[in-house]
Amino acid sequence: LEADMVGMDPAERAEYLDLAGVTASGLDQVIRHSYHLLGLISYFTTDSRMLRAWTIRRGMTAPQAAGVIHTDFAKGFIRAEVIHFADFIACGGEAGAKARGVLQIQGKEYVVQDADIIHFRFNV
Repeated sequence: LEADMVGMDPAERAEYLDLAGVTASGLDQVIRHSYHLLGLISYFTTDSRMLRAWTIRRGMTAPQAAGVIHTDFAKGFIRAEVIHFADFIACGGEAGAKARGVLQIQGKEYVVQDADIIHFRFNV
């Protein structure tokens, strides 16, 4: 299956997997299983132009995760504004998440969860 999907666009790939009765490609399954075995998760940062994924160890706090981006983010950490990815999609984006009250303000003790979308507030 993997060789057949090379060069397909995402929509074609999804349709191909569906026709084959498979929910995820073998490569996707290997990556997910590897992350689990290594104790890794991903969180996201975004601005008006792009979304970026960051890989961290499971159990890291918000300041530790911020430090992965830049050490100044960890040093001057004030708070993290957090929306889980599923809530972000269900609410139609950040504005909808804020309107529905699912955006959470978290402090230094917050343990980052897989698929969180985080905006770090810091001052250095």
